[in-house]
Amino acid sequence: MSCKQAGDSAGSRLQVKICGITTQEQAKRCVELGAHALGCVFHPPSPRNLETDQAREICHVVGGKVPVIGVFVDRGYDYIMQKVEKCSLAGVQLHGSESPAVVRALRQEGLIVIKALFAKKKPGIDDASLYCDASALLVECGRGALPGGNAMAWNWADAKPVAGAAPLILAGGLAPDNVEGAVQSAMPDAVDVSSGVEFSPGKKDMAKVMSFMAAVEKAAKTYSKPFRRIFL
Repeated sequence: MSCKQAGDSAGSRLQVKICGITTQEQAKRCVELGAHALGCVFHPPSPRNLETDQAREICHVVGGKVPVIGVFVDRGYDYIMQKVEKCSLAGVQLHGSESPAVVRALRQEGLIVIKALFAKKKPGIDDASLYCDASALLVECGRGALPGGNAMAWNWADAKPVAGAAPLILAGGLAPDNVEGAVQSAMPDAVDVSSGVEFSPGKKDMAKVMSFMAAVEKAAKTYSKPFRRIFL
């Protein structure tokens, strides 16, 4: 199933979202190195979890240069919108079992809305058509103790069919040494990385960020189709 998306306009670059940003300095450096979006996690079990004030400061220092996306797991509409408004988030990533109705409601607020799907649990890859109102669908493995950020590589080619429902963001176990092959396997519109560019949880390694960006740029040159721009 295919749905018309806000992100359907063609872009010239494979986009990169760097998730799990925890400090203002990380945010500034990642933007300088070419990230197209940043992710701030609002999930207390995660070592990358942020308080409202921390996320607000990150959004302030970014200054709208790129969108900052809040990552939530099974939170209600009111809670999410409270964080959006207090932190000036440009979008949200729903990383739990949120319903298509929640996706639609948040989209109606003018937000970028990314819905996560999983290869190994529900909502799964075969649920993509239910969420085609999302700005994009992020696909990762779905194994591990946390909803995301478990650094588990998987068969990235399995994500490819999702692109028929919405722009595809590939995630899960990506790192500078494997992202080129992963991109060539799944042909996504964007990639999402967190632990693959860290030296410890929540601590970004800028040398790895640089290497990751270079590998993505190299992989993008193999594309024979236009990218759908998610982060406008």
